[in-house]
Amino acid sequence: MGLLKKKFSTNAKSYLGFAGPSTFFFITVILLPFFYGIYLTFTNWDGISASYSFVGFENYKTFFTDKTVMKSLWLTAKYVCAIVLITNIVGFFLAYALTSGIKKTNLFRIGFFTPNLIGGIVLGFIWTFIFSNVVVYFGMISGIEMFSTSWLTNPTKAFWTLVIVTVWQKSGYMMIIYIAGFMSIPQDVLEAAKIEGATGLVKLVNIILPLMVPSFIVCIFLTMHKGFMVYELNLALTGGGPYGSTEMISMHIYRTAFTSEQYGPGQAQAFFLFVIVVSIALLQVYFSKRKEVEL
Repeated sequence: MGLLKKKFSTNAKSYLGFAGPSTFFFITVILLPFFYGIYLTFTNWDGISASYSFVGFENYKTFFTDKTVMKSLWLTAKYVCAIVLITNIVGFFLAYALTSGIKKTNLFRIGFFTPNLIGGIVLGFIWTFIFSNVVVYFGMISGIEMFSTSWLTNPTKAFWTLVIVTVWQKSGYMMIIYIAGFMSIPQDVLEAAKIEGATGLVKLVNIILPLMVPSFIVCIFLTMHKGFMVYELNLALTGGGPYGSTEMISMHIYRTAFTSEQYGPGQAQAFFLFVIVVSIALLQVYFSKRKEVEL
């Protein structure tokens, strides 16, 4: 018994010495605020006053009855679908091209990855200038009607500006992950496929794509997370406009909680968003894992 206590004491000291600080910060910075935030979803706190009352599930009801919330959530879902599809297609084929033996691959990798290093606010201001000035000037001198006015003033075009900028920024990051996936494919498998006569599209569909499933899992998850959590780019590029037509769910939650001083409803909406993202992510990983090929 004494030996067991001594071993436990030694293990406890080792844990506190190595993992204690990180555990403390994880609990105080993540867990406690998370559960306190859930508690606030049952109150009518405005985010400022020292007192608030318990309102039960009233804040959660507004999530389903507020048409503005549903509109923002549906818009975000369309945005996520668009960027997940386009970003991963672009990133995959960039990686495929840069692992096919072309010259100056390192230069191309750096060039395609660089946009990912630009922050969302700065990125939004850069592309606001491009869409409001450069594109319009190009439309004027070329006579192409679709470029003659700023895309940021049209609800449909403003949505696609968000998609275009996100794809431009994130494709290089996904490309790096896909390159790592291509590098991990055993060369003997590719050589055996070549000997059997599998080349071009046949090799891509039947050999490469099944072996790239782990990379697809990671990239789809990252782009999906980026899509649901988008805020800085939404704020700097469109500001939710015109007329609230591009207000994503994260921006709507922020404005509900802090601009409208309805912290309880805003926190309830944020919690629902958390549940939605986690559920979709778990389903995506589960079904993707079933497609993995073991060598």
